[in-house]
Amino acid sequence: MNEHKRIERLMLFVELAQQLNFTKAAEQLGISKSYLSEQIKRLESDLECPLMVRTTRSVRLTLQGERALAQGLVIRSQVLDLERSVSDEHEAIKGVLRITAPKMFTEIFLSDLCQRFQALYPDIYFEINSSYTTYNLNREDIDIAFRATNTPPENMVAKKLFSYQHDLVAAPSYLEKFGEPNSLDDLQHHQCLATLHQHEWPFNSGSVHVSGWLSSNENHLLKQQAVRGSGIIRIASYYVAEEIKQGNLTPLLTHECIANGNSIYLFYPQMVYPARKHKAFVQFVQDYFEEHKIEN
Repeated sequence: MNEHKRIERLMLFVELAQQLNFTKAAEQLGISKSYLSEQIKRLESDLECPLMVRTTRSVRLTLQGERALAQGLVIRSQVLDLERSVSDEHEAIKGVLRITAPKMFTEIFLSDLCQRFQALYPDIYFEINSSYTTYNLNREDIDIAFRATNTPPENMVAKKLFSYQHDLVAAPSYLEKFGEPNSLDDLQHHQCLATLHQHEWPFNSGSVHVSGWLSSNENHLLKQQAVRGSGIIRIASYYVAEEIKQGNLTPLLTHECIANGNSIYLFYPQMVYPARKHKAFVQFVQDYFEEHKIEN
């Protein structure tokens, strides 16, 4: 017999044992008197002992019935405690949030977002997987993903946060020493520091093959070398916005940079009952980027 049916019959018995009246118990449970009677008979059959003595005027519990009532009350109490515990945990803004995000986004935005959110909700803590790996959120133990894409997964709830372009930049010290490129062809004569797998840089007028003394999968390293005056880089505009503002990097060939060609999305699996901490963080992120408009 299925365990859930045995538990269901025991819970019906608990109500009847407290009422000691089939009609009142059936009304309280919202079931028919005949169904209740049948389930009690099956429970007695399962346990192979009588739980109550029925007469035309009264119902009283047997010794086994008293024991079954005592155990049934314990089980019902445990079920209620479980419901309260799960509900409280689901509704409370506490516990872990597991996030995956690109390294550049993590460095510029996510660390600050998490710190601000945690300041509001001290019982929250984060696990951040910062990489360019594309994870399947339906299979991995990850709550929320940030991703640079123009085609977010259709089976996810996706929220567009902002658009950005890739800027061509170099330090003033580099330009003073080697001169500023006036056309895409001029890039052939410059130290262009590229990522490992993108030595073809796309522009409005077409793609250009570039080369330089360094290529790396670490954008932080490329930006660092550019600020030091070691070469030209092509990189996400939001990642160098502060360096440009401070004058440490200078935008080049701005008319050739493809405007708003990329977007950052937040997305997560579709859920019927998302946890409150999950909903609160998503809304917090959306409000943050609504307030802090990202400009190219």
